[in-house]
Amino acid sequence: MRRGLGVGDAVVIGLGAMIGAGVFAAFAPAAKAAGTALTGALALAAVVAYCNATSSARLAARHPRSGGTYVYGRERLGPFWGYLAGWSFVAGKTASCAAMALTVGAYAWPEQRRAVAVAAVVALTVVNCLGVEKAAWLTRLIVAVTLAVLAAAATACLTSSAAHGSRLAWDTSASGPHGLLQAAGLLFFAFAGYARIATLGEEVKDPARTIPRAVPIALGVTLVVYAAVALALLTVLGPDALARSAAPLTDAVRAAGVPGLAPVVRTGAAVAALGSLLALILGVSRTTLAMARDRHFPHALAAVHPGRHTPVRAELAVGALVTLLAATTDLTGAIGFSSFGVLLYYAIANASALRLGADEHRPPLAVPVVGLAGCATLAASLPPASVLAGLGVTAVGAVAYMVGPRR
Repeated sequence: MRRGLGVGDAVVIGLGAMIGAGVFAAFAPAAKAAGTALTGALALAAVVAYCNATSSARLAARHPRSGGTYVYGRERLGPFWGYLAGWSFVAGKTASCAAMALTVGAYAWPEQRRAVAVAAVVALTVVNCLGVEKAAWLTRLIVAVTLAVLAAAATACLTSSAAHGSRLAWDTSASGPHGLLQAAGLLFFAFAGYARIATLGEEVKDPARTIPRAVPIALGVTLVVYAAVALALLTVLGPDALARSAAPLTDAVRAAGVPGLAPVVRTGAAVAALGSLLALILGVSRTTLAMARDRHFPHALAAVHPGRHTPVRAELAVGALVTLLAATTDLTGAIGFSSFGVLLYYAIANASALRLGADEHRPPLAVPVVGLAGCATLAASLPPASVLAGLGVTAVGAVAYMVGPRR
């Protein structure tokens, strides 16, 4: 495929995947688990994300092809592990796509949330089919709007807390190590979009330099934004009120005495969910392309449009499946399952990075080791129902591999 993305484009796609609907919703359940240790949970999630990002960037530079950890696991650990990473990514992120589409509908037009969700999936699938450069330009616009809304909300909250005092000390403290880990697992879900950069390996200019530069930049910007939002929410609402809030940023600007910002925040949340949905469809379709090339999925999905240089069939297949899920399924409970799939995906990425040689710019040993251990720990801290669902879907994928054609 055509290599048309530079460092700036890759950073924007990563930001569009990370700074999405999660920042408007993830802090409430995380605060319920961690209390005043919310910022500590954010830091823990960031450490695991940094390790995963570093391992993924070094692997992407060495294997600049579409597919991300599906390719890395196959090349470094063997075909089964690559397949398992791809299966986990496609299954988990397809569910995430539908959840983001429903989030768009919930904020934009709550009474017609499913109709809006279906329309959003169809529209963004068309955008992706027109070419990844056009998708990058749209993502740049969405990221700019989202950052502007978050900056306005955080500034209003922090200014109000400076003038009227913080509510942080009035509420309860953290709920112990398990709560800290569970909150980190929830917040890690919001960081996971940097994989979108690696999955675009065939469409990035000079991937050996571009990807290792773009990943830490995107992750660093996201961490700064999340830290500012977390501090603003804690100081205005306090952890107890934050944990009870269904729309934390909307409640925060109202509590800060700026109710006029509430409609702006609602609009920003819908736009951010659109950005996440755009980047998710982009990444899932590229992993589907890579797996179809190896005939783990129907080989017809491996076709690339000769004029637009995009995997149109894979994008249409992913779009059709997400449309079906958005129209028929309530995926609120699927967030935990998606988190399990994402953590398994990155565990395989870190294990793959351990197999890099010294002459292949292998990261320091502590990076993939901490990343692998962190993924396993956070996955184990998820609710039991999410762990069981994740293990069940993983087992189905493993059986499909064992009984499928060997190539």
